[in-house]
Amino acid sequence: MAILDVIQDACTVIGLTVPTSVFSQSDRELVELKSLANEMAQRIAFDGRDWTKLKVLGTLTGDGTAQSFDLPGDYKRMLKKAALWPSASPYAPFTHYPDSDQWLGITVQNFQNLVGAWTMIGEQVLIKPAIPSLATAQFYYLTNKIIRDKDGVAKVSFTADDDVFRLDERVLKLGMIWQWKANKGRAYAEDMATYEDALAVSAGADKGSNILAVGRRRSSIDANIAYPGVIVP
Repeated sequence: MAILDVIQDACTVIGLTVPTSVFSQSDRELVELKSLANEMAQRIAFDGRDWTKLKVLGTLTGDGTAQSFDLPGDYKRMLKKAALWPSASPYAPFTHYPDSDQWLGITVQNFQNLVGAWTMIGEQVLIKPAIPSLATAQFYYLTNKIIRDKDGVAKVSFTADDDVFRLDERVLKLGMIWQWKANKGRAYAEDMATYEDALAVSAGADKGSNILAVGRRRSSIDANIAYPGVIVP
């Protein structure tokens, strides 16, 4: 579903004339809709969950000396539970030091007994001690390329009528509807509730099924398991 289709559907609800094109137009209302589409897409993609479709595996390759590494070009943010896993000692992740003062402390004190530590400063990942030559540290992050063009090439924002949102277009449409109404001082509570319900359903589907293996059988991890002679409430 192209962004033009999303905007056309939204226009039928918010009371605007349905446009035949958007991104080549300069009418104020269409400019506002273009901006709103990109803003809402950003919110959906990054403000809530770590969407499976947007996860990318990053790899830092050591040379035995370097302790700072540039972030990937399409980096948006780390996952909410980020970890760096080293190939040289794969049984535990590096220790994360999110506090920059604590990181500075272990730097100026020149700790010699660090097994593996990391933090982020500026646009770099810092690691102590240096990753051995040809060894790696891997982590998942969210890409900032949440849109695809007509040729399937991922990009950062909507710029053409035939661009496609990589996540749920219905959620995008519902988000645009409630926010447009809110921006214009119109009643929007019911529309926002509908959007939030749709977002929750989409997020739930993104997690996949919670499956628990029991012998040769599989069952939902949330399901009660009945054993012979046991009454399950």
